[in-house]
Amino acid sequence: MKETALDYAEFAEYDRRQRGIALHVVAAFLGGMTVGIIGVVASGRVPQWLGQLYDPYMYLALALVVGASASGFGWALLATFLAALSMIVASLGGSVLRGGTDLGPVAGGPAIGLNWALVLLVGLGLLAYVTSRTDRWGDVAAGVIGALLLADTIDRATPGFLDSEPAFWPGPAIVIGVLSVALVLALRRTMAGRARALALSAVLTAPFAVGVTGALVGWISITG
Repeated sequence: MKETALDYAEFAEYDRRQRGIALHVVAAFLGGMTVGIIGVVASGRVPQWLGQLYDPYMYLALALVVGASASGFGWALLATFLAALSMIVASLGGSVLRGGTDLGPVAGGPAIGLNWALVLLVGLGLLAYVTSRTDRWGDVAAGVIGALLLADTIDRATPGFLDSEPAFWPGPAIVIGVLSVALVLALRRTMAGRARALALSAVLTAPFAVGVTGALVGWISITG
């Protein structure tokens, strides 16, 4: 009798876990659709600074949340891929319906832009999943996420650089920079882990910042 009760409890727990995974995948897909549609609808209808905060950081935030909340690496890959794909498809479809010729806010370019957006979103989701580890690999993943966000902020805030946007500095850039640091701290549970993750973010971001400075003063050419 005890064995039967134990078997039933284990089966019920397994069933709850499977339902949770299924709901997570469906929620990731629907969340991606929602974020993509809102991005298209809001494009050009909200203040420029708000649009710059939404695109692309709401897309990136969803990928991070989906990856961090997954129950396994494979499920993180699947759920993040579905979320990213649904965001891109919704963005593309909404842009086409509005008479646009690009691939929507999240892709922002030709087919190579779509592929790059998909790879970036899925990669961030997988990194977010790795941050659930309590060892050094979790610290590394959190540090890389912070470095990517900070590098993107520097890129968009620097006049004349690759993806520079004049209105992005100073307001949106400062907000995203502060939130990027806060995100790194939130992803780690110990002071030592936070210190290692922040240090890695600084080390990885520094060469990019130096490159930007070199480009501005003419040491490095970015015109190709």
